[in-house]
Amino acid sequence: MGKIRRFEDLEVFKLAMANANLIYDLSSKPPFNSDFALKDQIRRSSISVFSNIAEGFERDGNKELINFLSIAKGSCGEARAQAIFAHQRNYINDDEFRLVSENLIAASSQMSGFQNYLRNSEKLGRKFL
Repeated sequence: MGKIRRFEDLEVFKLAMANANLIYDLSSKPPFNSDFALKDQIRRSSISVFSNIAEGFERDGNKELINFLSIAKGSCGEARAQAIFAHQRNYINDDEFRLVSENLIAASSQMSGFQNYLRNSEKLGRKFL
């Protein structure tokens, strides 16, 4: 694996971005697109995932990044709960729900692994160099 210099290099950031794009695509189709409250909320929570990864990375310290990864994981859970509701409302079909749910679970799992790595790392972040 190459050196991570920017948050855009993080696989978990790429996955979170792909998840948000998928959620935007799904929520743009009828009848989902007519439920303005749910559409806006699931979009906001999916945006929050990659945004918090980026913000935590840019803070230049492991403790900050671990904290922001925790917030991003919470947003993954929020988006998953909203996807469950969208599925129950028949806004997304079984296959679409499965894909969104599996992707969000994968991102959350990657963030947990990244948090564990950072907790055990002797490097504390760029601001401590």
